[in-house]
Amino acid sequence: KDEHRYRREVQMVFQDPFSSLNPAFTVSHHLARPLQLHRQGSSRADLVEEIARLLASVGLEPGLTRQKFPHELSGGQRQRVNIARALAVAPSVLVADEPTSMLDVSIRKDILDLLARVKRENDLAMLYITHDIATAAHVAEEIVVMFAGQMVEWGNTERVLSNPSHPYTRLLLSAVPDGSRPFVTGGSARFLEQAEKVRSLSRPESTVVEQVGPNHFIRALGVSNAGTLKN
Repeated sequence: KDEHRYRREVQMVFQDPFSSLNPAFTVSHHLARPLQLHRQGSSRADLVEEIARLLASVGLEPGLTRQKFPHELSGGQRQRVNIARALAVAPSVLVADEPTSMLDVSIRKDILDLLARVKRENDLAMLYITHDIATAAHVAEEIVVMFAGQMVEWGNTERVLSNPSHPYTRLLLSAVPDGSRPFVTGGSARFLEQAEKVRSLSRPESTVVEQVGPNHFIRALGVSNAGTLKN
C-alpha cells in the first residue's frame, strides 16, 4: 500500500525515450495503464477523455497520436508521451533523469520549455538530473553540484552560476560552449591540468560547509585554493 502511494506521488521521466516505451503497445495503452492502476478513470469514456487531455497538455494531437506505436513517433514525441505518462497520476514530485540528452539538439529546448511549463501548471516539485549545467539553469530554481558522490556547491541557481565558488563548478561552467570566446586548439593538456586541481581540492570526506552568499553554500575544503584555477 505504501509503495503504491509512493509510486503515485513520485513519477519518473527517463533518459532514453526509445527504450522507456514498450514497442508492443500503443500510446493509448501506455497512458491508460497508470490511470487504471491508480483509479483515475472510472469508465472507458473517462479514460479516453483523460488520455486526450494528457496528450494535448504535452503538445501532441490526440487524434493523430493516440493509436500510434512508439516506432511511429520521433524521439521528441516519445519523450512527450513519457512526460504525459508521468503526469497521468497527478504526482507531487517528478524526477527527470537527463530527459534531453538523447534527443536531437534542435528539440531539446522545446522539451525543457515543456518541463518548465508542466512543473509550473501542475505545482510540481521536480528533481532534474543532468551533466549539462547549462540546461539546469533553464528549469531549476535551486541547483546542487556534485563531485565524487558528494554535494560540493548548492543554492539558488542564478547565484551559483553567476558566482561559482567551488573549483569543480567553475570547471563545469568553463566547458559550456560560448561563441564569444576564441577557438583554441591543443587545450586538452590544460583541461587535464585543471581537472587534476579539482581532484586535489575536492576531497569528498570533507564535511565543512561554508555559506558564501544568500542561499549559496559550498563544501569548504580547498576553497581557499580555488583561485589557483585559471580562467
